[in-house]
Amino acid sequence: MSNPVVLSEALEATQATKAQGAGQGGVRAVSAFELAGRMGVNGECAIIDVRTPGEYSAEHVPGSHLLPLDEVDAAAIGRLGLGGGGEFYILCQTGGRARRAAEKLRASGVAGCVVVEGGVEACRAAGVGIVKGESRVLPLMRQVQIVIGLVSATGAGLAILRHPMFALIPLFMGLGLLFAGLSGTCGLAILMAKMPWNRRGAGSGAGVTSCGVDAGGCK
Repeated sequence: MSNPVVLSEALEATQATKAQGAGQGGVRAVSAFELAGRMGVNGECAIIDVRTPGEYSAEHVPGSHLLPLDEVDAAAIGRLGLGGGGEFYILCQTGGRARRAAEKLRASGVAGCVVVEGGVEACRAAGVGIVKGESRVLPLMRQVQIVIGLVSATGAGLAILRHPMFALIPLFMGLGLLFAGLSGTCGLAILMAKMPWNRRGAGSGAGVTSCGVDAGGCK
């Protein structure tokens, strides 16, 4: 049975998210709780997942369709039969890539895109049933964290054991994180998304659906 306190907090978060979305470059946003409610009422919503094929193969929201961030543009949305006025939802792992995709589409004149704040992680917390696949690919940002941690630790160790100049390695990684935080763009994440294990999945029979949306959106 649903907890009234949790539902109340979810409603407040939804209203705050709407206000926030209206003030951030006009990109609309909803909470995962609201998406779950609309999926329950309307049955099927047009949901686009902009993560990598590997991430999608590992787990995804039921009924969502894969369109990796680097393939998102007005033409791709048009081929899906979206952008003509009906709402469609964009999500990723935690929300960052979805917002970038929505901003890109909005700048291209595509209407109807709505960001799902918190992405797949928030949908799981909201009680949306997540489809699990056979892939064991880690979420992209966890891959980035592992690489940064490994490289930084290696550089620090070499600085202690070999030569102080190796301290430039963790310094460089720290500056990269600072730039990513300030700009919203992580070069390492973009690079990691192009790695073979992250590109594997689409069309491989792993349950990935790419570029095919039957629903016209949620009204």
